[in-house]
Amino acid sequence: MNYMAPRPRIAVTGSPGIGKSTLVARVVDACKLKAGGVLARDRRYKDRRIGFELLDISSGAVGMLADEKGSGPQLGKYRVHPEDLDGIGAKAIEDALKCDLIVVDEVGPMELSSRRFVQAVETAIDSSKPMLVVLHEWSNHRLAKKIRSTFQVITVTRENRDSLAEEIVRSLSSRK
Repeated sequence: MNYMAPRPRIAVTGSPGIGKSTLVARVVDACKLKAGGVLARDRRYKDRRIGFELLDISSGAVGMLADEKGSGPQLGKYRVHPEDLDGIGAKAIEDALKCDLIVVDEVGPMELSSRRFVQAVETAIDSSKPMLVVLHEWSNHRLAKKIRSTFQVITVTRENRDSLAEEIVRSLSSRK
């Protein structure tokens, strides 16, 4: 009988601003696997965060997840842009099913406001593909709970954030 090691499923979590998205971007850049999915980036103006962008890793498409002027659901001072969340974020995850590694940055309150996004992540989880996910620290959404119970969850701290990228790349690469 030929035993195949389970595909790595890694979720990183931690306080806002600790470097989770930066860590995931570093892993994607360093990993030999063909990655697909979505990365979130801060949009800044004069050293002030004014919103969040979405980047489709495979196509390079960029959209707005949320900013202070959006028309969608409001979370804190930001309003979600549902059309970009669905058309770029969820679509990037759906398209990532053709890649070797599915990346989801982030499963958090803004992203969870989209049914299509939640469905795309659920479909990815049901696949056999390795995954790297940024998980909101305190979310009690059913999808966040499912990820916490089925993924290896790593808490990013100031002390470990610089060494984690290499460790995660090794973990993803060792189970091809």
